[in-house]
Amino acid sequence: MSKNKINETFIKEQHTFTQHIRDPENAPAPEGIEPRRMSIYTDLIFRNIENFIANSFPVLRQVINDDEWHIILRGFLKKHISRTPYFPKLPLEFLNYLEKEQDEIELPAFCIELAHYEWIEISLSFDPREISFKNVDKNGDLLKGIPVFSLLAQPLIYQWPVHKISSNFVPKEKPDDPTYLIVYRDYLYDVGFIELNQIAAKLIEEVQKNTDKTGEEILLDIAKQLQHPDPKVVINGGFEVIQDFKKKDILLGVKNNI
Repeated sequence: MSKNKINETFIKEQHTFTQHIRDPENAPAPEGIEPRRMSIYTDLIFRNIENFIANSFPVLRQVINDDEWHIILRGFLKKHISRTPYFPKLPLEFLNYLEKEQDEIELPAFCIELAHYEWIEISLSFDPREISFKNVDKNGDLLKGIPVFSLLAQPLIYQWPVHKISSNFVPKEKPDDPTYLIVYRDYLYDVGFIELNQIAAKLIEEVQKNTDKTGEEILLDIAKQLQHPDPKVVINGGFEVIQDFKKKDILLGVKNNI
C-alpha cells in the first residue's frame, strides 16, 4: 500500500472516529473498535466539555433544565466548528454557538445576554494583560487631571437585568429600561461588577474615549448635556463616582505630565 493511500485511510478513520464522538446516535462508529471501549471515549469527552461549560456559565446552567441543557450541549458538539485550539476559549465558542447556530431549544429571551455577561467575567479572569500604571499618576487629582481608564474594565448595556438572574429570579418580561453594568478586574486579579445608573454609564463612556479633558471638564460636559440647573451638583456627585472607580482599579489615576 502506498504512503498516500495509508494517509488517506488514516484520515478517513480519524474522521469517522471524531464524527461518532460528536454524534454517537447518528454517526457510525469506526470498524474494529469494541462498542464498550468506544462509549468510554464518547462519554468522557461529552462529560468533560459539559462540566467545563457548566462551570463557565453557572447561572445559565441553573435556569435551563437538565434535558434541554444536554440537548444544547450535544448540538454544540455535533454542529459547531471551533475557530480556536485554546481550551480556555471554549466558552466563547459556546457563546457563538448559542448566538448563531443553536436551534434545538427555544431558550428564554434573556439567555444570550446572560451568557454574554458570564463570558465577559470569564474573559477578564483569563486575560493575560496586567494593569499597567506606566505614565499614570496614581495619586493625581481626578478632577484636575485627565483620568486613565483601565483596559481590564468592560462597560456593558443589556436589555435584561442579567446580574440579578438566578434560579430564584427568572424574569418573564423585559424591563422598560436597559441595564448598565461595568465588569472589571482589579490589581489583585479579583473580578467584580457595578450596576450603573444612566449618568454613571455616560461618565464611563466619556472617560473611555477621552484623550485631553480633565475629570471636571468631562463632568461639566455631562451637566450641559443633561441641562442641569446646577453643574456643581453633577460635579460633586460625579467625583464620588470616579473616586469609587479609582478604588476598584476601573480608573487607574490621571495621565502623568512627565
